[in-house]
Amino acid sequence: MTTDTRSPEQHVADTHDLIRVQGARENNLKDVSIEIPKRRLTVFTGVSGSGKSSLVFGTIAAESQRLINETYSAFVQGFMPTLARPEVDVLDGLTTAIIVDQERMGGNPRSTVGTVTDANAMLRILFSRLGQPHIGSAQAFSFNVASISGAGAVTVERAGQTVKERRSFSITGGMCPRCEGTGSVTDFDLTQLYDDSKSLNEGALTIPGYSMDGWYGRIFSGCGFFDPDKPIRKFTKKELHDLLHKEPVKIKVEGINLTYEGLIPKIQKSMLAKDVDSMQPHIRAFVERVVTFTTCPDCEGTRLSEAARSSKISGISIADACAMQISDLAAWVRGLDEPSVAPLLAKLQHTLDSFVEIGLGYLSLSRPSGTLSGGEAQRTKMIRHLGSSLTDVTYVFDEPTIGLHPHDIQRMNDLLRQLRNKGNTVLVVEHKPEAIAIADHVVDLGPGAGTAGGEVVFEGTVEGLRASGTLTGQHLDDRARLKPSLRTPTGALEVRGAGTHNLRDVDVDIPLGVLVVVTGVAGSGKSSLIHGSVSGRDGVVTVDQSAIRGSRRSNPATYTGLLDPIRKAFAKANGVKPALFSANSEGACPTCNGAGVIYTDLAMMAGVATTCEECEGKRFQASVLEYHLGGRDISEVLAMSVTEAETFFGAGDARTPAAHKILERLADVGLGYLTLGQPLTTLSGGERQRLKLATQMATSGGVYVLDEPTTGLHLADVEHLLALLDRLVDAGKSVIVIEHHQAVMAHADWIIDLGPGAGHDGGRIVFEGTPADLVAARSTLTGEHLAAYVA
Repeated sequence: MTTDTRSPEQHVADTHDLIRVQGARENNLKDVSIEIPKRRLTVFTGVSGSGKSSLVFGTIAAESQRLINETYSAFVQGFMPTLARPEVDVLDGLTTAIIVDQERMGGNPRSTVGTVTDANAMLRILFSRLGQPHIGSAQAFSFNVASISGAGAVTVERAGQTVKERRSFSITGGMCPRCEGTGSVTDFDLTQLYDDSKSLNEGALTIPGYSMDGWYGRIFSGCGFFDPDKPIRKFTKKELHDLLHKEPVKIKVEGINLTYEGLIPKIQKSMLAKDVDSMQPHIRAFVERVVTFTTCPDCEGTRLSEAARSSKISGISIADACAMQISDLAAWVRGLDEPSVAPLLAKLQHTLDSFVEIGLGYLSLSRPSGTLSGGEAQRTKMIRHLGSSLTDVTYVFDEPTIGLHPHDIQRMNDLLRQLRNKGNTVLVVEHKPEAIAIADHVVDLGPGAGTAGGEVVFEGTVEGLRASGTLTGQHLDDRARLKPSLRTPTGALEVRGAGTHNLRDVDVDIPLGVLVVVTGVAGSGKSSLIHGSVSGRDGVVTVDQSAIRGSRRSNPATYTGLLDPIRKAFAKANGVKPALFSANSEGACPTCNGAGVIYTDLAMMAGVATTCEECEGKRFQASVLEYHLGGRDISEVLAMSVTEAETFFGAGDARTPAAHKILERLADVGLGYLTLGQPLTTLSGGERQRLKLATQMATSGGVYVLDEPTTGLHLADVEHLLALLDRLVDAGKSVIVIEHHQAVMAHADWIIDLGPGAGHDGGRIVFEGTPADLVAARSTLTGEHLAAYVA
């Protein structure tokens, strides 16, 4: 017997263990070329706006997804989102990418935690097999399926003859017939729809957009159902019914065929069918005034029909199961021993255990998915990947530690390591030092943000980063100090008996005129306390993490209202009307309609955007660009950065105090590098929140509520944020911050800590006092982590 003692040569298939990127130019990237090791955990760092997301999501993940989509048939591709090839010369060694981003879950009123994670689908099958009494298939337990039945004659061709047969059918669904599966019913406050002392012609209607001058006036005057000159309080029952509730009917007014419909069904279709967050502010204010949402009295908010609630497994109905805290539900499922549905129970058990493992055991399956925070939504999306048997996959995470208390970050780190240890490539965009510390490889982008960034300033190990002298390296070991002197409160905002979500009848006095930080582990009740009991009050301005709604035509100038004073200044200087200086109005280039690019739709292939040849991407007509202000035309002004524009509008011929004020606020929140005309759709999450903050700083509220303002902020930018909060407080405002970042806690004048745990283990106030007292006592999880941080 002979043994081969030669060293085995590496198989050629094992040589592809790098993802190579060459010449990436997406957004602000400047010809970036890097090599990322596969089956390792790589963390991408750098200031907000330095190009991390452009490299990881916009280049690597986007190309991987595009290539996978191309493997499907053209028919299937027609239903998928179309992706353009990123601006990059070479992308080599890519593997299938699974993206877990921070996008908030859809605000559809029917979407719950259970439906998003498929846990509800499994529960429905379980109840349809084991529930007593048996009421039907899994559909009978779904609040999205209505019960319907019907009968009639059908015509069948049989042996060359046409035969008529009678058929009947019925579908048993689980939807509550009263609220149609939404769990709440709407009531209209009629006093907010019209002033009943006036007639329609006198302007009785107070609904935005319903004036008697336009088409609505013609319809109301010509429909003949009531007298438009009679005060509404003198209407007969029938006339009032026709005004408010009449079903759509065809009418002829001045020889034109129109449709008349009662006010309430019309408002339901035009306003209530939309997501509240996407409405214009004045419409949203109207809807909030007019419509009251109350829990459905028939199903008590469970969304399910009586039949679905009557079928039970060992005394528990599907409505009870969905309302339980997930950690309790997991224990209940573990207690079911039924061999006939063993595979289903195992899969359901695994899904519920994943919730607990990832730190979301405090949620319930009936929780609407639109109410989850950015961090919770991201972790909910992770659940389906945790037990996956796939290996050699690239997992891409966008700040997975968002919304996590330092105590929970350890758990998240373990999960990321677990995914890597199974042989996957894990790419993480992250700012928290605790999460950067576990990286096998670090890529630091910078040196600055926007046009000052887009380059790789460091690649290597965490130790190498510390010694590298880059902005991230310098701040990696930053430790906060407790403030030597604290401000004195000027008053208190009383909260009594707060019971939103998991809060247990909480009484607390929130000091005013100081910087208050509300903290506690994820799910302890911070947001429930502040958003449930403080946000709705008069004079309270809330800046939360919800996405900014904006099309590719929206930019920082339009969003902040900066464009108005600029347009007026241009108009005044040139003696023409302001509408000429809007790319969405009269001044728009006629070829591209003011978009600057021409989009060509190629069905299932990615659409192509080419720069408009007429205006060369400037978005305005040539004649408009002949008008100048301070030597610049409107397109040159929109191409300026905030810092540049601040100088330009601050002095000289172009001095415009109204514009200068808004630009100062944008610079204050650290957005000096943004260009005024950059589309909102290209901003990162952190940039959007700071843009909102800059806009809200103009309002005259006395109390500001900020929901995790450090989201997406680099360690170096946290100092700027703290300086900004100090300026707000010193200007006489009260600032309440919901936050997990220890530097912000250390900087507070007063801390309110909720806990001790999450879900039904939380909901109580475990500490109120100064940061120094919290560190000295170390009585709570927050206290221990803060003490370790400032040591």
